[in-house]
Amino acid sequence: MDPEDLEPRLRKAQPKPLDGLSIAELEEYVAGLEAEIVRARGVIAGKQSHKSAVDALFKR
Repeated sequence: MDPEDLEPRLRKAQPKPLDGLSIAELEEYVAGLEAEIVRARGVIAGKQSHKSAVDALFKR
């Protein structure tokens, strides 16, 4: 048995069906996605900052 067999597999989320949503629901959905993008970019910025600090500490 390979160790990879024990790892949980990440499944890509299926796209949400949008045809049945109203304009208001679509706008709310887009706003939620934009908020999630901002959150992800904040995490990226924090990780880049941390990496820069570590690189400076070890003078890479």
